[in-house]
Amino acid sequence: MKILSLAETRAALPFDALIEALDAGFRAGGEVPLRHQHLMTTPGGPEDVLLLMPAWQAEGWGGVKIVNVHPGNAALGLPAIASSYILFDRRTGAHALILDGGELTARRTAAASALAAKRLARPDSRRQLIVGAGRVGANLAQAYRAALPIETVEVWNRTAASAEALAAELRADGIAAQAVTDLAAAVGRADVISCATLARAPLIRGDWLRPGQHIDLIGSFTPEMREADDAVMRRARIFLDTDHARVESGDIAQPLASGAIGLGDIEGTLDTLCRENLFPRRSEREITLFKGVGSGLEDLAAAILAHDRMAG
Repeated sequence: MKILSLAETRAALPFDALIEALDAGFRAGGEVPLRHQHLMTTPGGPEDVLLLMPAWQAEGWGGVKIVNVHPGNAALGLPAIASSYILFDRRTGAHALILDGGELTARRTAAASALAAKRLARPDSRRQLIVGAGRVGANLAQAYRAALPIETVEVWNRTAASAEALAAELRADGIAAQAVTDLAAAVGRADVISCATLARAPLIRGDWLRPGQHIDLIGSFTPEMREADDAVMRRARIFLDTDHARVESGDIAQPLASGAIGLGDIEGTLDTLCRENLFPRRSEREITLFKGVGSGLEDLAAAILAHDRMAG
């Protein structure tokens, strides 16, 4: 059994190959149970969480992501989250590969968004706005450049210094990037708007949008979290990664509950777009929106890709 470090996991998952692997993974399908969540009581401290996220194919491969969330680690000067992914042989159950779960998650999340944009955004999209300068945000520019002809990238973050740092990192990689402080103006300039934040109140407003844009909402993974307001949802054609997003993300659950949008306003999922090879944009002026909450199929497809590249 091979164990990949963070750097080795990154090297095994180049975005061009990863986007293709996710497309193939959605087309192939598989079993993806809801994630298992277990609270672990710590006497005198905060509750820790153990998450288990499995997926498997009828034949071939299966895998499970194990995530430990330990809020008390901040006081120890340690990361709050530790994660690994185990790939196993579906026939025998033998463990074949262990990957760095955090790096796998960040890269497959960015790649899934880029795959959705490849199918939904205008093919001539050249200006990207990244909202959020965290780990996923740091991967979005490279992922999108593997899917669309992105030429310039702007970065906005609540903490301006973090936006400056990410923009400098992207420039060092040869990307024309700059930090911005006026979010409304940056939204108006962008062809694609990629949000990867932990916002609990909308950051993106519908009256900032212009025809022809694509909005990618990544950050909201609980019903209380939200990155875009109701006006955004009403103006856009909405697509999800999986139907789980309807209940897991506040960007979808809240406007559904209030009646701002209805179930009929959700036009499809990424697995359907891939399986049926759809590119549903009807005009250069319509606004499209993709909301992802993550899928075990994405983790599994990424792990299989890493295994095949290591074996090759």
